[in-house]
Amino acid sequence: MKLIHATNLTKTFGGTTAVDDLSLQVRAGEIYGLVGPDGAGKTTTIRLLCGALRPDRGDIMVGGHSMIRDPDRAREQIGYLSQRFSLYGELTVLENLRFFAEVRGIPRSEWHDRAMEILEFVGLADFANRRAGQLSGGMKQKLGLATALVHRPRVLLLDEPTGGVDPVTRQDFWQLIIKLVAPSPPTPGPSLLSQIGRGGRGGEAGEGGEGGVAVLVSTPYMDEAVRCTYVGFMCEGRLVVEDKPATLRRRLEERIVELRGESLTKLRALAGADENVESVQTFGDRLHLRVREGSSGAVIGNLKKSARQQGLEIHKIETIPPGLEDVFIALLETSNVERET
Repeated sequence: MKLIHATNLTKTFGGTTAVDDLSLQVRAGEIYGLVGPDGAGKTTTIRLLCGALRPDRGDIMVGGHSMIRDPDRAREQIGYLSQRFSLYGELTVLENLRFFAEVRGIPRSEWHDRAMEILEFVGLADFANRRAGQLSGGMKQKLGLATALVHRPRVLLLDEPTGGVDPVTRQDFWQLIIKLVAPSPPTPGPSLLSQIGRGGRGGEAGEGGEGGVAVLVSTPYMDEAVRCTYVGFMCEGRLVVEDKPATLRRRLEERIVELRGESLTKLRALAGADENVESVQTFGDRLHLRVREGSSGAVIGNLKKSARQQGLEIHKIETIPPGLEDVFIALLETSNVERET
């Protein structure tokens, strides 16, 4: 079942179109990664999906309920974690969870056991009595995830949830997300955590509620995007392309040449002068050249020869599998060219 189904969403602010005729869908057990440059419309899209903003045009179905016509039922299906999740710093971890549980209408007889199991899941059970204001950045994000899960949502909307945290914490956070969309087989006996994804305050299973939650996450990190089931690239409010990460990378198969050497600035200029090189990007201590289809061998040969003639040293130059960064840079450049023409 499509737990998220957005159709022809459009949202303008004054004379600026933040989201432009956007359609997407996410099924149970899928992670949909939304990527794009700053100002592309990712956060506005998520705010539309969670009901924080109302679209000028289009419809949003969440767990079978329209966010436009039946927003209360639709919002019951959603766990939302914003870029700037606001904790109550003077409350403890457990007290924060209690607050969000009671806001969601979870009775006193249920919220404590449910909260403790979720804290165990996110790795915060030992910190239940610590004030939220004393948590590290990564722990605050995990608490934010816990509050988003407390009512057993079928849909998770995460707006750059790992921004500003260290790589180890990012890895830990994503392991939690993967466990949610692909839960382990149930163990004997009741498990509150196993009910996540069944939706509603009472946790009753609905159509499509089994098989994990549906997650839509915006991220600036390509190593996170590659973990997603599908990735959508946004630019200027439009969804330019969406597909599986592996399929997107195949768009540039045999067209990315990696170059390492001395005097990288001079090598960059040399590569940019080759008519078969469409783009040159610096990735740390190396260059990525996007070349015309079928020309990688010729480009490598020409650059080796030109570098020798100019006294430049190339340590290594070879065709490599494209990364999502390469794909999205190409898409962004194409979008810029289309806008200017």
